[in-house]
Amino acid sequence: MSKQDALLIIDYTNDFVDDQGALTCGKPGQQIAQKIIELADQTLKDDGWVILPTDVHKPNDLFHPETKLFPSHNVRNTWGREFYGPLKQWYELHQDDEHVWMMDKTRYSSFAGTSLDIDLRARDIRSLHLTGVCTDICVLHTAVDAYNLNYDITVHESAVAALTTEGQEWALNHFKSVIGASVVK
Repeated sequence: MSKQDALLIIDYTNDFVDDQGALTCGKPGQQIAQKIIELADQTLKDDGWVILPTDVHKPNDLFHPETKLFPSHNVRNTWGREFYGPLKQWYELHQDDEHVWMMDKTRYSSFAGTSLDIDLRARDIRSLHLTGVCTDICVLHTAVDAYNLNYDITVHESAVAALTTEGQEWALNHFKSVIGASVVK
């Protein structure tokens, strides 16, 4: 990666990854932790950017469409919204680095209703490396928006996880065959 690359670690929180999480990928999500840390370390070493778009909600928000679809999750200031496992320690170690930042998002896509596109363009970032969860929900919607905004997209297969095997396979195929993303092991 280079200074024109950004690694996005999407929604890697306790609610989405831990066994006790409200909407967890479980073991598949837990098994990608080390790969995410390796990619984050390499990105910083290469003078790239590590961005952590992180879902945030209010409990039982009547005006948010996900309230009808999923149990309450990633509520601000709760254990469920904390980064999962080794990412929590990694972020605590690197949070003051100007090349690392966490950002709130309230929709599936990291671009929807956020300043992400403006922030990326201000830093002349052209290539996005996607990791995190869920492959077929938030990673997918972020990738589609990145495609529509003309970013080069790489999805790290060994650093994304979905709620189901079928969802994982479908999304990985969609990245390749529909939006022309590079899917790497």
